[in-house]
Amino acid sequence: MKTGSSELLLNRTNFSSSSTQRFAVLSVMMNAKMKSRNVTENGDTVDDSILMTLVGNGEDLAPMVRHSFEMGKPENLLHQLKNVVKKKELEIEELCKLHYEEFIVAVDELRGVLVDAEELKSELASDNFRLQEIGSALLSRLEDLLESYSIKKNVTEAIRMSRICAEVLDLCIKCNKHVCEGQFYPALKAIDQIEKNYKKNIPIKTLRNLIEKRVPIIKNYIEKKVCGEINEWLVHIRSTSKDIGQKAIGFASSARQRNEDLLARQKKVEEESSLGLGDFTYSLDVEEIDENSVLEINLMPLYRAYHIHICLGIGDKFREYYYKNRTLQLSSDLQVSSVQNFLGSHQTYFAQIAGYFIIEDRVLRTAGDLLSANQVEAMWETAVNKLTLSLENQFSQMDTASHLLLVKDYVTLLGATLRQFGYDVGPILETLTNSRDKYHELLLAECKFQIKDAIINDDYKQMVMKEPEYQSNVLSFHLQTSDIMPDFPYVAPFSSMVPDCCRIIRSFIKDSVNYLSYGGQTKFFDFARKYLDKLLIDALNEAILTTVQSGSTDVSQAMQIAANISFLEHACDYFLQTAAKQCGVPARIIARPQTTLMAKMALKTSRDEAYLALLDLVNKKLTEHLALTENVNWIIDDVAQHKSDYMNAVISYIDSILSTAQHILPLDVVYKIGNGALEHINNSFMDTLVSDSVKRFTANAVMGINNDLKNLEQFADEKFHGTGLSEIYKEGSFRGCLLEVRQLINLLLSSQPENFMNPVIRMKNYDALDYKKVGIICEKYKDSPDGLFGSLANRGGKQSSQKKSMDVLKKRLKEFN
Repeated sequence: MKTGSSELLLNRTNFSSSSTQRFAVLSVMMNAKMKSRNVTENGDTVDDSILMTLVGNGEDLAPMVRHSFEMGKPENLLHQLKNVVKKKELEIEELCKLHYEEFIVAVDELRGVLVDAEELKSELASDNFRLQEIGSALLSRLEDLLESYSIKKNVTEAIRMSRICAEVLDLCIKCNKHVCEGQFYPALKAIDQIEKNYKKNIPIKTLRNLIEKRVPIIKNYIEKKVCGEINEWLVHIRSTSKDIGQKAIGFASSARQRNEDLLARQKKVEEESSLGLGDFTYSLDVEEIDENSVLEINLMPLYRAYHIHICLGIGDKFREYYYKNRTLQLSSDLQVSSVQNFLGSHQTYFAQIAGYFIIEDRVLRTAGDLLSANQVEAMWETAVNKLTLSLENQFSQMDTASHLLLVKDYVTLLGATLRQFGYDVGPILETLTNSRDKYHELLLAECKFQIKDAIINDDYKQMVMKEPEYQSNVLSFHLQTSDIMPDFPYVAPFSSMVPDCCRIIRSFIKDSVNYLSYGGQTKFFDFARKYLDKLLIDALNEAILTTVQSGSTDVSQAMQIAANISFLEHACDYFLQTAAKQCGVPARIIARPQTTLMAKMALKTSRDEAYLALLDLVNKKLTEHLALTENVNWIIDDVAQHKSDYMNAVISYIDSILSTAQHILPLDVVYKIGNGALEHINNSFMDTLVSDSVKRFTANAVMGINNDLKNLEQFADEKFHGTGLSEIYKEGSFRGCLLEVRQLINLLLSSQPENFMNPVIRMKNYDALDYKKVGIICEKYKDSPDGLFGSLANRGGKQSSQKKSMDVLKKRLKEFN
């Protein structure tokens, strides 16, 4: 039992980690305490107590034994173990003494158990033998089964590999088919599947290597093919840009026309409403047009090419390629053809540019990140700079206003079109502003030539019109003198140059406003008025003034020109209203004094000069009719009892002049003409009497002049009242223009001519006479010597007294002078 217990304690090898750790600690403690052995109460050492505790707990002593050998002191451990064995033997002996009988019974039972164990051992041996026999057969079958499992595994792996290869080859076949059919995107999808799902898992190295080698070749081929297609598309889209631009500009033109029609209807309604013609209710129907649906732009090849390049992983390269090529196309499109005239090619030129940027806008909005907003903006800035330079150059070379207006109109439509797509067209429209003066200079020169031609070709005869002509020549320019419709045929107070010039000016206004009204501008009335003033002053007024001052017109022509100027001056209000209406300015604005035309004052000045020229011509004609030195016998012996022929001619001429003037000139002008003519007659008599051409005149000559003067005064009074001037000039008269010659005749025929020197009588009866002139004339007033019967006449005494008085007057005038 001791030996067995010792072997049991020494051979136990299984232990837990926790026991090992505890024994390690205990071993260290034992090693430390072996040097000092302390004796306990029972006479045992501490190490013996520890060892006893371990044995009692059934713990493994292998670590302790190993430690003792490692320390090189196995004797101490052996000694301790012997002490432990002795103590255990003593415990066993004591225990056996206490339980001897029970131990005997237990030994007997143990022997029985051993017998049973032997029987069980023999049974197990026989069962093991039979089991070995059966197991050998099963083991053989198991080996066959395992071999079958191995074959199955290999076959399954082969099938899996074959399936992978088949799928890869199927994708390769599809890829080849798509490439052959030009379906590059499905081909790239097949390649992408191969690369993502199969490339690393292809079990056959040859196939894997082949695929790795062919995939880049296929991608490169697809890239080249797509680049070729996109190059064809770039050529095609450039050729269709013109059509796209023309359609878009056509839409803008239609929209502008609709807006103009709408504005015209609105103005008409507002004018009728302001005139109190009634309340109006009207609705506006606006037809919306989806321009994107009308502008058919085929961008599918571009989308496809860009997507394919993204799939190839070279999207940046394609973006750069597209931007570069389109920029080159833009530079080419912006070049103005040196072979074709710009006027004939400007519509195509602008349509090409419009189409280009409409396409780029569509690409920007629909092609993802193919184009950036900054790139489009850069292209637009380049186009604006080159376009403005081209326009300025072309405008500077143009010498016809209609050509410039035609180009301007299309530039305006270009701006309206591209503004809808978000482009800033302000710099382009600014070019039109810079060419505004150039255009109006050309337009003014053309209209000036037309006005000169109209004046030169005018026959200066009153127009005779029927009703349609009255509508087009009078009412359309507000030239009517009354609101009542006249009888037809109607004799107008002006000649053909008036409506002709009005048409030219109205056309100028229309063309001027057409040029100024661009880019949605509204405040351009001041410019229109300025250029209208310039036309009326520099062209119309200057041409009329040149004609007036030319001296090549006769009296009737000069009178008609004066009448025409009056109507043209009146038409200035119509011209201003027309300009305001076309500029969209309300009528109340032009009613202000500061909005009047400066041309009215210029025409008024020209009209006054025309009146002076007319008066000058009338006076020249009167001088011809008077011819006083030839028609008057200044030393006649007998007094003529009938009207003088020259005075009849003068009266007849003045009557015809005033009658004609009464129909075509204002009454104040008729008054001026009458006054001027009679004043000229008055001055002609006075100048003739004063001049050296009359050396002497007699009383009979004075009496004849008195008779002629009475006839003229009677005619003057009748004409003054007959023309209605007496109602306007109540304190004036035509007779007053002859006052100087009348007072002179009265003085010469007076019985007491010396009373002229009396201040009171002179102020009352002779206030229009000049001392010096009277002195010169009186010196020439010498009655003829008495004839054979002259001394016998009854009037001799009177003449003698008058002669004495005249001599006194002559003497006193000499003293005074």
